[in-house]
Amino acid sequence: MVDDHDAEQVAAALRLSIGLFLRRLRQAKAGDGDLTLPESAALSRLHREGPATTAALARAEQISPQSMGATLGALEERGLVERRPDPGDGRRVVISVSDEGVRVLKDRRSARTGQIARALAAEFTAEELAQLAAAAPLIERLAHRV
Repeated sequence: MVDDHDAEQVAAALRLSIGLFLRRLRQAKAGDGDLTLPESAALSRLHREGPATTAALARAEQISPQSMGATLGALEERGLVERRPDPGDGRRVVISVSDEGVRVLKDRRSARTGQIARALAAEFTAEELAQLAAAAPLIERLAHRV
C-alpha cells in the first residue's frame, strides 16, 4: 500500500511539472493563424470522437453553448469544420472536422512532436530517455483515472 503522504507529494510534483510542460508547449507555438485553446480543444474532440452538435460539444468542454457556437463559427470561417444535417434527425445540425481541419491537426501534432524530440535529443541522456519512456504509460493511465 502506498503512503498517502507519498501520493500527495507525487501528485503535487506531477501537477506542477505537467502544468509547466503544457504551458511551455502552448507558448512556443502561439502565433499568427494558430488555433486558440478552445478552438484546438473543440477540433481535437471532434477528430477523436466524431461529429457532434454544438450543445454536445459545449457540455463535453464544460463551456456555454454560446461560447462553443462562437468557437465553431471561427473554425468554420477558416474551413476547419463543416456543418451538416444530422442523419438521424434532420432538424439538428452536426459539426465535423473538414479535410483541412484534419491536416491542421496533423501538422500541429507533428510540429509539437518535433519540438519535444529536439529538446529530448539535445538535453537528455539515454538513461533519462528510458525513464521518460517508462513513465509515459503511467502518466497516460493516471490521465484516464482523474
